[in-house]
Amino acid sequence: MRTRTSSPTRRPKRCCGTARALRAGFDLVRSSGLLTANHIITIQAELERNQAGFRKLPGTALKDGAGRTVYTPPQDPATIVALMRDLERFINEPDLLDVDPLIKMALIHHQFESIHPSYDGNGRTGRIVNVLYLVKEGLLDIPVLYLSQHIVQTKADYYRLLQTVRTDDHWEAWVLYMLEAVERTALAAIDTVQAIKFALQDYKHRIRADHKFYSQDLINNLFMHPYTKIDFIERDLQVSRMTATKYLEALVEAGFLRKQRVGRSNYYMNLALNQILLRAPGVAP
Repeated sequence: MRTRTSSPTRRPKRCCGTARALRAGFDLVRSSGLLTANHIITIQAELERNQAGFRKLPGTALKDGAGRTVYTPPQDPATIVALMRDLERFINEPDLLDVDPLIKMALIHHQFESIHPSYDGNGRTGRIVNVLYLVKEGLLDIPVLYLSQHIVQTKADYYRLLQTVRTDDHWEAWVLYMLEAVERTALAAIDTVQAIKFALQDYKHRIRADHKFYSQDLINNLFMHPYTKIDFIERDLQVSRMTATKYLEALVEAGFLRKQRVGRSNYYMNLALNQILLRAPGVAP
């Protein structure tokens, strides 16, 4: 999970939509062992909160900095459906191309973005397809490797290399770009996981030393999300509301949490975890 602010109500709606779509896609891939065109429609529907499906009207043309059209995606609805069915076969039938899954992921991503099958959300959907394909292939147990930040940071290279494949058939540079994105994102994600592990152990030892109400259930609650609430402590620790409030206020006083009121609710922000997540690229939202 990644957040750009300490306030839960101020988390960008896009981030919430991406997390929701990623979870829906992950559940579909895990249950079926496949990543299909219909699964992709479901992912896009979760992102955009609509049931538009694949485009039935012309798509947006890609323009360069001078406003010149450099690429126009397929326009005919029947062609879009046919291309997505071909892509579905390419994703799920290993005999069609026997290459390393990371290389195949790069090819899948280029094809998806070139088809541009939806009215909106193609970029985010394509990045979710990346990580779900790696889950499908057994390279990831859970979808924690999200390439979005690297692509945003190198957006000019991303679009340039997408286009040079279309115009000059320069696949090698594109594949190398995507492999570098995976490498850098994976290393950053490992650093983030290690930082969270260290913070969890630090909280565990210091809370246990100074607070009689310490329990492993409390630590699990504090590190399940970047924030907790009185209701969550009540539920997970099986204590009264008064007791849950007492625990959280003590942790605020000790500097482990920061209390923030949003609307009618108090949120208790895990200071260490939030700091890690704010600087963490490459972790799925």
